[in-house]
Amino acid sequence: MTKHPFRLVYDPEVIQHLRQIERKHHTLIRQTIEEQLSYEPEEETRNRKPLVSPTALGGTWEIRFGPGNRFRVFYQTDQARREVYILAIGIKKRDRLFVGGEEFEL
Repeated sequence: MTKHPFRLVYDPEVIQHLRQIERKHHTLIRQTIEEQLSYEPEEETRNRKPLVSPTALGGTWEIRFGPGNRFRVFYQTDQARREVYILAIGIKKRDRLFVGGEEFEL
């Protein structure tokens, strides 16, 4: 039996978040989101974890990837509708997180 994939729904703000990330990384980001979140988005892995408390952006899960694990994608899921809502894409620089050019608390 084949599992049906989750539908990926991007928040309109994500476009602004991507504008703050070098274009050369956009393909990696898109591919990683599709690979990691289309099936079993709530399966915890080394780089995919539920958040202790939701982010200011509303995400309840986070994936980390890219060179030095610097990219962060925050999302939440709706199991009943089989949808994953991509709420924010950011860059971690040392101990600081930037989403859309704005610094957020970790």
